[in-house]
Amino acid sequence: TLSYPEAVANKEVIDWSSYKPPVPKFLGTKIITEVPLEDLIPYIDWTPFFITWELVGKYPKILKDPVVGEAATNLFSDAQEMLRDLVSNKKVTASAVIGFWPANSVNADDIDVFTDETRTQIAHHLHHLRQQTDKPNQQANFCLADYIAPGRQRINDYIGGFVVTAGLGVETLAAAYEADKDDYNAILVKSLADRLAEAFAEYMHERVRKEYWGYADQEQLDNAELIKEKYMGIRPAPGYPACPD
Repeated sequence: TLSYPEAVANKEVIDWSSYKPPVPKFLGTKIITEVPLEDLIPYIDWTPFFITWELVGKYPKILKDPVVGEAATNLFSDAQEMLRDLVSNKKVTASAVIGFWPANSVNADDIDVFTDETRTQIAHHLHHLRQQTDKPNQQANFCLADYIAPGRQRINDYIGGFVVTAGLGVETLAAAYEADKDDYNAILVKSLADRLAEAFAEYMHERVRKEYWGYADQEQLDNAELIKEKYMGIRPAPGYPACPD
């Protein structure tokens, strides 16, 4: 492990001199309600769904697995039937809040998020952790703040974020199954809602890249490429080490 000053000294060096940050289509927040579940289904990554049921293997190969293939196929069939019911009868709804704010990095590892484009009033001061591992081959010690233009560069940069749910109504459905001693379907509806929420994050991120922020408006990726994160940019989740706030 490097000392903290050594890690900062080994940060990735970015040339900001010729960079012009793309400006989001709006600043502040926007509420997006009742997104059709059928719009989210193409974005579902089914592999973690099977892991929830302790069936390990990548979808769709798991359906033909010599050991767990039959169980996985039966589970997947039940999931598809329930998913059709959730969609056609609108038993679960999906909503999101999305936002963009003026932002600049400060100090070594922090990001100032401003209330408006005047950048005179700080709404939030975000703290991020920097890697301190002594890496081979002279690799940099990364921090999320490295990728927001520093305030001293006088470049107007931005940060975005969103929160999604595709589980409005799931608790009522699960409680009804549990009241009937049907634990299988109670777990099934919860695991489907979890997959829909992840799919919604993928769907929302794509709309950010191509529409709301528009920095990759020509992007054409299929679901396999989305799962492999072939898109421009990253989507770090708050609460994880790189983004502890």
